[in-house]
Amino acid sequence: MYSVRGAGSALLGLVLTGSTLAQNIGLPVPPLGQGPWEFDTAEQSRIQVSVVARGLSHPWAIAFLPDARMLVTERDGRLRLLRNGVLNPQPIAGVPTVRTDGNGGLMDVAVHPDFADNGLVYLTYTKPVENGWGAPALAVGRLDGLELKELRDLVVTEAYEGNSGLNGRVAIGDDGKVYMSTGGRIGDVAQNPMSLRGKVLRLEYDGSIPPDNPFVNRSNYRPEIYTLGHRNTLGLIRHPLTGEIWQHENGPNGGDEVNILAPGRNYGWPVVSFGRSYSGELITEHPTREGMESPLLVWLPAIAAAGMTVYTGDQFPAWHGNVFVGSLRQGGIPGTGHLQRIVFNENTEELRRESMLTEFRQRIREVRQGPDGSLYVLTDDAVDGALLRIEPAP
Repeated sequence: MYSVRGAGSALLGLVLTGSTLAQNIGLPVPPLGQGPWEFDTAEQSRIQVSVVARGLSHPWAIAFLPDARMLVTERDGRLRLLRNGVLNPQPIAGVPTVRTDGNGGLMDVAVHPDFADNGLVYLTYTKPVENGWGAPALAVGRLDGLELKELRDLVVTEAYEGNSGLNGRVAIGDDGKVYMSTGGRIGDVAQNPMSLRGKVLRLEYDGSIPPDNPFVNRSNYRPEIYTLGHRNTLGLIRHPLTGEIWQHENGPNGGDEVNILAPGRNYGWPVVSFGRSYSGELITEHPTREGMESPLLVWLPAIAAAGMTVYTGDQFPAWHGNVFVGSLRQGGIPGTGHLQRIVFNENTEELRRESMLTEFRQRIREVRQGPDGSLYVLTDDAVDGALLRIEPAP
């Protein structure tokens, strides 16, 4: 694992070498159990991890409502509501129909800053279109009890046949704008300024284009684009201390990276990358290039980064300002999912990292700080995905 800022549920998988079957890859993932569990950590002493809810199907994202209720998305097209830590058995109605092929489905959820007055909820999802293809989309609706009303699409990007829906994240900035990520692993689409794929988009709350977007009135550029050159964005947040938009994306085989986004900048994919292709070959001979932004940090090997939050609560004072990132697996080995804690100095330079919850071997899809100062984590499983709470041990 390197910091480079300032630089220009079972055994899974089979490997084939030529036509020869090599070996099973992966570690067995034990059942999660009932908990609670206690663990030692590097700087905060002992923590307690408990199960808040389980039986979720590929849970993907968390959002907190002003009255401490919680929304959780399930990738196969359900939006769930928790009140006082209890999962409502009835999903929220009115959610858009999704395409789940190619890792698509219902993905991120974000709440309008004035939710108490307008009830608006933003969703990213894979919209089924012609020929069975899917198009990443951003929608907004008004939550009324257990129903989303007046749902409408704000953005629908280009459709693809294969891995069409992965990595649609949404975040609300301090500037009152909506930021949406789109996947760009296919060909050179992330570098195409007339495509919305492989980008982070910046929109008004109603989906219109802000007049100060970096490519407004520039020919041959889509005006929705805020940044370009992204592969698979699985983390997009407003940093609660600085107001910056932070993003992380998955490389192919190594090269997962964290970026601090600046308007109009190009973050390099697929022209430059610290990663390798799945065959092992380097993506590029040199991982940096003038005119393209270098990442804040990278992971070598990859951890399949997913979800991100910055801790600012009172329950863990030693973690104040630390960044938490989920891991689906490390180094391409199934059964190695965990949670990472990253410490930065006052100049946003990396000091150290800690791997947590490694004992579970669970795919960690999401991590968020709750209003109570606890950390909430989603484990990714088809039938028994769980919402976990991390708090100081008694």
